[in-house]
Formats: sequence, C-alpha cells, structure tokens
Amino acid sequence: MSNTPFFTSTAGVAVPRILYGTAWKKERTTALVLQAFRAGFRGIDTACQPKHYDEAGVGGALRQLQTQGIKRGDYYLQTKFTPLSGQDPERVPYDPSAPLADQVAQSFAASCRNLHTDQLDGLILHSPLPTPAQTLTAWRAMEQIQQQGGTRQLGISNCYDLRVLQTLYQDAQVKPALVQNRFYAATGYDRDLRAWCKARGILYQSFWTLSANPQLLENPVLTTIARRHDKTPAQTLFGFLGQQGVVPLTGTASAQHMKEDLASFDDALTVQEIERLDQLLQPQV
Repeated sequence: MSNTPFFTSTAGVAVPRILYGTAWKKERTTALVLQAFRAGFRGIDTACQPKHYDEAGVGGALRQLQTQGIKRGDYYLQTKFTPLSGQDPERVPYDPSAPLADQVAQSFAASCRNLHTDQLDGLILHSPLPTPAQTLTAWRAMEQIQQQGGTRQLGISNCYDLRVLQTLYQDAQVKPALVQNRFYAATGYDRDLRAWCKARGILYQSFWTLSANPQLLENPVLTTIARRHDKTPAQTLFGFLGQQGVVPLTGTASAQHMKEDLASFDDALTVQEIERLDQLLQPQV
C-alpha cells in the first residue's frame, strides 16, 4: 500500500480511506484510472457489469501501470458480481441460463481475465437477490471463491434493509467485511445500518456521496466549517465521513478534484464540528 490513509477491515484487509469509482466511464475508463493513479489513488472499485462498467478498461490501465513498476500489491482492487436483473440482456458476462452459483463463478473468472489478476482484495455482491435463499446461494458461491484464495474479503452493495444484512450475516460462514451503499437522505444516510456495521468491524463504503447530496454541500454549517479549514465543502464532507469510519467513492474525471478528494483527510475536525455535521445527517421531522 502507499501512504494513502487506510482502514483495516474485520477481514484484516487494508482499504484506502477513499476509492476511485469507475462506473459510467465507458471508453474513458483506462485513461481516467491512469489519471487517478497519477493523482495518488491506490484503491479501485469496479464491477463485472458491462451495462455500467468497462471492467476490461480498468484492467488495461492496471496492465500499463505494471509496466511502470506498480505491482499488484501496491493497490486495493475490488469488483462485483451483478445478478442477472442488473445486467444488460445483450451483454451478460456469464451464462444467464446457468445455475446461480455457476453464474457467480463465471463472473469472477471474467473479472480475473479483465483485470489481469488471480486475486481480488474485495468481491462484492452487487445487490441482494429477490429472496434470502437466492442471496445466500450467491453468497455461498462467493465464499467458495474466498476460501480458495480468489478474494481476500467479501461484501454486499445496495443493501438498505438492515434485516436483510442481519440475515445474511447470521447465515454466512464468511461474514461480510464490506457494505457499499448509496449515501443519501432517502435512507436516512443509513444511520442505523452504519452503526450496526461499525459495531462488527464491517467497513461501510458510500457512493453518490456528492452527487446525491447537493443540499448538504450548500448547507451553511458545512460551508462555514470548510472555510475555517481552508477546504472545499466536498473535502469537508469526505473528511467528516472518514472520521466516522466511512470509505467514500469518488468518480470524478477532474484531475484537480482528484487531488482535492485525496487531500480530504489531512485535517482533523473538532468534536464540536463533528457534532454539527452529524446533525445535518439526522432525519428531518
């Protein structure tokens, strides 16, 4: 790992405090991942979902970085198994008629080919399936990958019902080490879910942290604190979340914003500032 600050998950894996998200980059994926590395990112999030991700484009960047002396162990890499309901029917990266467990295995194999690696740092179930039994079937297949050394830890995304997460946690042999959710007001910023995860050492990753929260970024409380620390509102929000143990994703295409995002964690907020910012995430009555 680089000097980028990181958290250690309950699985013992070092995860940078901010990850570069590669969704919706299309033909720009390779160039933007290279740009993110030049800026200092050492954590990459992608998915085996051609509908929204160019996973092979991420792999193209990683291969170029290897020629520049950056080794696989120098960065954190996670991808996702996306169930059939989240795939483009014309571009499913596995056999849609295969049993669910085989779909997971085929998706993982495709990810390894795309990313030019035989081990991931994180494999994430992109969303719960329609029934707990189906979710557990997919999870069991992911557990097998983890137990065979294909990934260092497992996680789940787009899981907003704490009861669903608790059921999975109870039934899982390999417990979730990551939860990655959209961070927005409609779910109350996952306050209860985040607290439950924190108590168990599960790292919570937030996506759409900026784009889903323009009202937060314009709030006078946040902007005042940002000015006090000579930071942008986005940096202050990221820094606050980092102090709460949250790992945000950013997908910016701006080199300047990349540098700013990475510099979000070099300033400690005071207890009073944290309390005021935390109040902004309280449910509005």
